[in-house]
Amino acid sequence: MTEVAFHFNAPDKWAYACRLLRKASHAGARVVVMLQPEDLPHLDSLLWTFAPLEFIPHCCWPAPSQEVQASGVVLCGALSRELLDTHHQVLVNLGGSVPAGFESFERVIEVVTLDDADRQAARGRWKHYADRGYSITRHDLTLKADTH
Repeated sequence: MTEVAFHFNAPDKWAYACRLLRKASHAGARVVVMLQPEDLPHLDSLLWTFAPLEFIPHCCWPAPSQEVQASGVVLCGALSRELLDTHHQVLVNLGGSVPAGFESFERVIEVVTLDDADRQAARGRWKHYADRGYSITRHDLTLKADTH
């Protein structure tokens, strides 16, 4: 069964996503990032520029199959069967709803900011997963920041 984790209290969703994707990329994970289509160019740009000496190899869906195969991170606005055939290890959800097809992944990571609307939407996603029997792990990023 898919493991679900909520990362709460991210002060900056985009910066946190970049750090999370850097860590996953260094670990060799194959990750799909689900986000609103209008946010794709923003995250694409950040992954090129968020750290001066680093680049996170990625592509934006749809892309040629050889590019998708070579990319550990794929940014998309909607999941497709073709994408799930190559990337089904980790799904990072930066969108506001539960992605259709999430159950095809080994792990789902939900990133939640301090914004009230984002937190409210996250409660709905939490309920969706819990109602279907998924166990959920909670990571409070505020507590993590306080210990460093």
